[in-house]
Amino acid sequence: MEDFFVHLQFSGHCIYIYIYIYIYIYIYIYLEAKTFEQIQNSVWFLEWAERGAKMIKAVMVMNTQGKPRLAKFYEYLPVEKQQELIRSVFAVLCSRAENVSNFVEAESIFGPDSRLVYKHFATLYFVFVFDSSENELAVLDLIQVFVETLDKCFKNVCELDIVFNYSKMHTILDEIIFGGQVLETSSTEVMKAVEEISKLEAASNAITLIPKSASGWRSR
Repeated sequence: MEDFFVHLQFSGHCIYIYIYIYIYIYIYIYLEAKTFEQIQNSVWFLEWAERGAKMIKAVMVMNTQGKPRLAKFYEYLPVEKQQELIRSVFAVLCSRAENVSNFVEAESIFGPDSRLVYKHFATLYFVFVFDSSENELAVLDLIQVFVETLDKCFKNVCELDIVFNYSKMHTILDEIIFGGQVLETSSTEVMKAVEEISKLEAASNAITLIPKSASGWRSR
């Protein structure tokens, strides 16, 4: 429950930022533009903002048997559709040789303007799906940041670490990508944020224990 409120508080700040950005954009367009033609010419700015808001479409971690260990979609999709996409991605990955490129055209799976980058570590595939607003090499480096951070947290991460620390894995991912946007590209900075969250969780657990112990002491 503490994890939920921490993420909720962080997401609330992000929502306020998005609201302020869009308010500024609309004020600029409708107050600065003097004619309808100028308003039409300014619409590209809104379209650019909307495209920029969804750079990463999905993040998936699956093992070599096709079992998903993490699947996060940054656009709403029914569960059945998500499972279908995961199966389609695995079918593509398992048919690729080890010496081929890590970049895959994903338009046939995820629709227009979709690209896929993956990395294979031991028994796990790390997959990022994104649009053309993001650079493929930059996303490949982002996967490396994600894996390096997991290694630091779990001391040479393996599949079992992910299975038994599902919540912490989501915390790490949320520090790197939130709402489809890349927030942090430094593994060191991500680790600092994760450690701060862990401290807050520990402090919160300690606070919840104090009233119980105090009440128990009074009853004696």
